[in-house]
Amino acid sequence: MTTRSTVVSGKATPRGKFPHIKRAGDFLFVSGTSSRRPDNTFEGVEVDEMGTTKLDIRAQTKAVLENIRDILSTEGAGLEDVVEISTFLVNMNDFGGYNEVYGHYFDFSGPTRTTVAVHQLPHPHLLIEIKAVAYKPR
Repeated sequence: MTTRSTVVSGKATPRGKFPHIKRAGDFLFVSGTSSRRPDNTFEGVEVDEMGTTKLDIRAQTKAVLENIRDILSTEGAGLEDVVEISTFLVNMNDFGGYNEVYGHYFDFSGPTRTTVAVHQLPHPHLLIEIKAVAYKPR
């Protein structure tokens, strides 16, 4: 089986020694992905002049799914090729907003999905992280 690991140009640099995506035969494994932009800012985060932070689960979910879509495209795949998703939420009270946005990208024919609550993610502005597995024969 042929494998290939890729750090995708134009995406936020991984915060450790791991690729954005790894191809193993016909399967594509996308590392945990957030709403972080290449300049290390985050989609779905507003901080006012007083330092008050507003975090938006809908904007972050959309950005995460679009980052995953962009990462998959480097292997000729798309969200339609995703077969499994694991989602990590810092707060299950955000499940409704996450689920609403998710429904714009997938329906009942989409990937299997697991959603779990976690204590925290690698940055305090992150509400969500998603990892995905896709199947895209060469």
